[in-house]
Amino acid sequence: MDLVWIIPVVGVATVLFAIYLAMDVLRRDAGTPAMQEIAGMIFEGAMAFLRRQYQTISIISVFTAVIIGLIVGYFDEDTETGVLTSVAFMIGAICSGIAGFIGMYVSVRANGRCASAATRSLREAVAVSLRGGAVSGFLVVGLSLLGVAGLFGFYSNILGHSMEETPFLIVGFGFGASFVALFAQLGGGIYTKAADVGADLVGKVEAGIPEDDPRNAAVVADLVGDNVGDCAGRGADLFESTAAENIGAMILGVAIFQITGKAEWIMFPLVIRAFGVIAAGIGIMSVPFFTKEKQDPMTPLNYGYYVITALSIGFMALVTNLMMGDNWHWFFLCGVVGIGTSVLFVYITQYYTAGRWRPVQEIVEASRTGPATNIIIGTAVGLETTLVTAVAIGAALIVSFVLGEQAQFNGEPLPNGGVFGTAVATMGMLMSAAYILAMDTFGPITDNANGIIEMSGAPAEARDITDALDAVGNTTKALTKGYAMASAGLAAFLLFSAYLDKIKEHFAKDPSSMYFGRPLQEIPFPVDISGVGPFVSALLGVMLVFFFSSLAIRAVGSAASKIIEEVRRQFRENPGIMEGTVRPDYARAVDITAKAALRGMMAPGLLVVGAPVVVGVMFRLIYKADLLKAAPMEVSVGSGGPEAVAALLMVGTIGGVLMATFFNNVGGAWDNAKKYIESGELKVPAAGGGYEIIGKGSETHKAAVVGDTVGDPFKDTAGPSLHVLVKLLSTVTLVLAPLFIG
Repeated sequence: MDLVWIIPVVGVATVLFAIYLAMDVLRRDAGTPAMQEIAGMIFEGAMAFLRRQYQTISIISVFTAVIIGLIVGYFDEDTETGVLTSVAFMIGAICSGIAGFIGMYVSVRANGRCASAATRSLREAVAVSLRGGAVSGFLVVGLSLLGVAGLFGFYSNILGHSMEETPFLIVGFGFGASFVALFAQLGGGIYTKAADVGADLVGKVEAGIPEDDPRNAAVVADLVGDNVGDCAGRGADLFESTAAENIGAMILGVAIFQITGKAEWIMFPLVIRAFGVIAAGIGIMSVPFFTKEKQDPMTPLNYGYYVITALSIGFMALVTNLMMGDNWHWFFLCGVVGIGTSVLFVYITQYYTAGRWRPVQEIVEASRTGPATNIIIGTAVGLETTLVTAVAIGAALIVSFVLGEQAQFNGEPLPNGGVFGTAVATMGMLMSAAYILAMDTFGPITDNANGIIEMSGAPAEARDITDALDAVGNTTKALTKGYAMASAGLAAFLLFSAYLDKIKEHFAKDPSSMYFGRPLQEIPFPVDISGVGPFVSALLGVMLVFFFSSLAIRAVGSAASKIIEEVRRQFRENPGIMEGTVRPDYARAVDITAKAALRGMMAPGLLVVGAPVVVGVMFRLIYKADLLKAAPMEVSVGSGGPEAVAALLMVGTIGGVLMATFFNNVGGAWDNAKKYIESGELKVPAAGGGYEIIGKGSETHKAAVVGDTVGDPFKDTAGPSLHVLVKLLSTVTLVLAPLFIG
């Protein structure tokens, strides 16, 4: 336990570091009056939407917290447990909201400053945009670390709960974080893609005007959407990832703690997360040293990531050596597997979404024969990506499980060693989470800066810099989605195993159970989906993924239709807009998008929370009525609900990971196929010899824009929201497990 002190120290230092970065960004030059005016409109639109969104989420969260407290207290027959779970839920929800709100506040203040910096140098523009994004990244990880550690310390040291009981009491924190993250990601994703689709279809395809042209009434809503979707939404997403996976890993450590008596197994996830933050901080500060004028802006970002990877491997060796005794080398290798998986997914994502590789080239070539072939080939590319994703995640889980199984205690295999090995791999992958989120938020900051440069009439040299930064920002956003999806894949098994341990813990505490008083590792809980009940639950789990995606994409389509009609109306009724003599009504488009996004996020969000509850209660009642026969263990507690929910959780998360892979990669590939054509890189043999460039305004470009438009709600709404769904299913079932048992 010698390293436990580092958790609060690094947590506080991380928040202070985020404040320092914010102050560094905000003190910089805000640009010309024209830049400040445009940045001000983006800021007002983003903050107005976020306030309305979080007011809605707050009301739902308070209601949900009360319901959770009542359910857990009643079915666990312990009022204190219900209250503590409810309190943890609210703290998790509040921390998630704070991280998203402050991170987005700084990012929308950074965009104008990045535009201003681009008029001076690439080096300064990279520093402003990356540090602006890092505020969100480090605040998310810092608040997650402090929240989980603070609750754990309060519940165990102040309230007197045992070390092995406390991780189960704080699962509400992860549920609260996931709950807010889902609505934030959904609302932000619907907003950003509705505005983007409306701006592209009417502006580029119908009116033939450039991207971010100030004559387009939807352009400010589009720039606002970049922030509420990719900053606030993704920030909340990674906050709940770090929180839920920390708590899940701590729960898995309980079984080993019961055998060894060493609390290191429970505290390890928080300690290694603290060291990951240190590595990420060093990586962020190293980027300016690698930045040179006239270079690809992605190069210094890659070097920063390599620095973090090397430091993470070193810190993993240090922490496992100090906390895990003679078994440290096995778990160190598990951590290296996780770190290596994160690097692997960077290259997998680049291969399938970058313009210089075969998948995007195929889509570009298909665009020459129209939008139909563009969509056909793009869909095929997206489906193809599930192969390498499944193999990579599966290999990481198997290798880390086998390595963990080699660990021993008193000459015998360490109980739960294999499962804990997969948890260490997940922790290793998440060591770079703060930097990855910084790179993700880098994207909308540079995108906004590019729009501000275009709308403010800045010099062409500045536009060249922001064009390069914007292109890199699209790459970093795609890489972040790949990283989030891969971490969700590893975490799916971790959180599923934590759910099984939660059920075992309930049996161990229930005097009516045949397993009363036994350690967790001695309680069997096989999930046999060959029974009709679990099989049907698994079927419903996969259906949930598809139906949720349908609701999210439909919400984007509905909102986009309203924006398209509004932009067309303004062009039709006021010809001065196209002539450049009259300013469009940007506020009207922003308001329409905000209202549509808030309405659209409700149904899919409530579906995810309600579905596992309905399935678990339904099968508990079916088994209780003896309509279906439960396994012997369930008979001992009078319910087959836990096994049915386990089947829903297991198969639903697998379906969610693969569906998110498809959405993220096909959307990114379509987007970059369009950008490949816009950059003038598509050259075909000319009739008279030589080559002809097919670029903007061509029929090929219009076909690519249609494909990109189809992919927008895939990669920025449904895909990222599925990352949250995968983990929210686990946290819902973890918290409400007593309801399924009865």
